[in-house]
Amino acid sequence: MGAVRWPRWLVLDPFIVAMLAVVVVATLLPVRGTAADVAGTASKLGVALLFFLHGARIAPRAALAGARHWRLHIVVLLLTFAVFPLLGIAAGLLVPTLLTSDLHLGLLFLCAVPATVQSSIAFTSMARGNVPAAVFSASFSNIAGIGLTPLLAAALLAGTGGVALTGGAIGAVVLQLLVPFAAGQLSRRWTADWLDRHRQLTGIVDRSSILLVVYTAFSAGVVAGIWQQISPGRLAGLLLVVGALLATVLGLAYGAARLLGFSRADRVTIVFCGSKKSLATGLPMATVLFSGANLGLLLLPMMLFHQIQLIVCAALARAWAARPDPPPAAPVPPAPAPTR
Repeated sequence: MGAVRWPRWLVLDPFIVAMLAVVVVATLLPVRGTAADVAGTASKLGVALLFFLHGARIAPRAALAGARHWRLHIVVLLLTFAVFPLLGIAAGLLVPTLLTSDLHLGLLFLCAVPATVQSSIAFTSMARGNVPAAVFSASFSNIAGIGLTPLLAAALLAGTGGVALTGGAIGAVVLQLLVPFAAGQLSRRWTADWLDRHRQLTGIVDRSSILLVVYTAFSAGVVAGIWQQISPGRLAGLLLVVGALLATVLGLAYGAARLLGFSRADRVTIVFCGSKKSLATGLPMATVLFSGANLGLLLLPMMLFHQIQLIVCAALARAWAARPDPPPAAPVPPAPAPTR
């Protein structure tokens, strides 16, 4: 009997596996009492460190190399911060048939977060897209999202009690997100080379911070009875909704890019940068903007969307990479000189 081969299209992110394991641990061994307070403080410090590293990694000069493709960047920004939110609002029609109100809040927040950086660039490169434009677009999306996502989330969730930008909430965003990010940008003169040489170590710090956020959020949810509020059928419905959301944005991104006459390389960039949502940015932001025992439920749409986008975009990137580039257009011969 031959060995069972893993399907090439199934990209199972080890980080998602680790997060699911953390959810299981939080379900079986939730942190409580004083330990929960300590874990919450550690989680906040981890979020600040995470955004410091985000700021220190983004190189403005490298990103500006792709800034001249302003039409492409406008399309990507509209997909990320306009089309996604509109689709999230429309998904409210699925409450309570497929989604609960809390899951819909999580979906709305997912629609407000910026695009990914690393995977957007990696898939664009794999599919032979416009990599400099992808670097700028994804980086600018993250920088803009630090200020724009809280405002957009507050607008989308107005009246739900999910996010209210009070003075305390604005102060938390500034202290935990904006200040560390700005400090990271200012530190690049001294830290950029070291971070480039120790990417594996900083990657571990990134992931550890997010896993701590997930553990504290789901621990609080388990203590409050989170798993009594959602059934396997609801989880299946959520999976269907986030899959349909991704498929819709992918179709709109590709259709808009073709309609606007972008080149093949630019179409690839628009599809991969305009359809992605950043788990690394979104999860820590959620802990700053949301509070309460239902935070675990609010994080579920983002966690599922992250895994689905990796599987689908990896398959798309491989398919595009396998296609030959279209032949260049034949030059138009000059008109013959008039005869007398």
